[in-house]
Amino acid sequence: MFVDKVKIYVKAGDGGNGMVAYRREKYVPDGGPAGGDGGKGANVVFVVEEGLRTLMDFRYQRHFKADRGENGRPKNQHGKSRDDMLVKVPPGTTVIDEDTGKIIADLTEQGQQAVIARGGRGGRGNSRFATPANPAPEIAENGQPGEERNLVLELKVLADVGLVGFPSVGKSTLLSVVSAARPKIADYHFTTLTPNLGVVETDDNRSFVMADLPGLIEGAHSGVGLGHQFLRHIERTRVIVHVIDMSGLEGRDPYEDYVTINEELKQYNLRLTERPQIIVANKMDIPSSEENLEEFRKKIGDDVSIHAISAVTKKGLTNLLREVMDKVESTPEFPLYEEEQIEQRVVYKFNKREDPFQISRDDDGAYVIEGHEIETLFKMTNFDRDDSVKRFARQMRHMGIDQALRDRGAEDGDTVRILNYEFEFVE
Repeated sequence: MFVDKVKIYVKAGDGGNGMVAYRREKYVPDGGPAGGDGGKGANVVFVVEEGLRTLMDFRYQRHFKADRGENGRPKNQHGKSRDDMLVKVPPGTTVIDEDTGKIIADLTEQGQQAVIARGGRGGRGNSRFATPANPAPEIAENGQPGEERNLVLELKVLADVGLVGFPSVGKSTLLSVVSAARPKIADYHFTTLTPNLGVVETDDNRSFVMADLPGLIEGAHSGVGLGHQFLRHIERTRVIVHVIDMSGLEGRDPYEDYVTINEELKQYNLRLTERPQIIVANKMDIPSSEENLEEFRKKIGDDVSIHAISAVTKKGLTNLLREVMDKVESTPEFPLYEEEQIEQRVVYKFNKREDPFQISRDDDGAYVIEGHEIETLFKMTNFDRDDSVKRFARQMRHMGIDQALRDRGAEDGDTVRILNYEFEFVE
């Protein structure tokens, strides 16, 4: 089964918790704090594995959760950081953040890696918080939560040449006679339901990869028929070979077919019109084809090169393959996405800082505090220790949350909620 689009969930490892501990050794009076830091959580890293051809594995495992860092230990021993979680994907995989629609990575080369979700840092132990004013703190942080993301993985096959055309024009037959690929062939529409790849070798010992893709019909750019399932895979090809049935046995006009297919490519993605296109008049072994070819030439003009072939009898294939190979060698790769479309972690630019918190009211009258920064601080606070609780209260006050609650009308004894936890507002 060929799977080319899946939705998955990834969660990087949380950092390990810091520890509250003290030196208790003979002959070491007033040993002081000795709690170690927690280890870093594991990143989720996607790596290209050339042996994979589909996203089938992700149909059975859709959740990927990396290991959390080890907790800190006494005697200032840090917890162990976790190794990255490697997830193998086939070449040609595009990783998209489902919530924002941003392209995180475009993975095309063997061994290429991309960090998809970053692990949280380890929480600090109490030895980190020692000061002259407080030489024996009872404060330690919990580990930072790892990133979590809902992703869409799209596979766009890696081929130098893509065969396009209406169903039953002979694309699969052409691929089967010029390569070792064995696609399913029959005289009914949509025999090809999944892309087939084959390595084609010319008579002068050059080679390229050709893809036989599901047939196009009118309206494919908007999802009619196999629609986007087909058009997704043509995006990576350098050269388009447009196969046209010149026999007219299906009751269609060859020129109208040609115009319709090009319009579908244009409507789906204007960049597809930049690729060189080679027109192939197939089924020339059928008597009516010569007459139809003459009509086709009149409509399309003499300046357009047309290769008349018969995939069944193998007539005209040598010259066709030579020209296709020449086009592949002289045509550069087309980038699927502009650089700014892909998340870049090394580009420094000004972004307005997100508000650290927002305050709203629930139906029961409670004040609800939300925001990535305050929620992260909350998760990293160890509420089993009074000193840690006091530190969190100071952080909230410095962020301006206390004053913001007063401005919203909060009074002594009112309920304040962060995530699923409730507190009492105290003046």
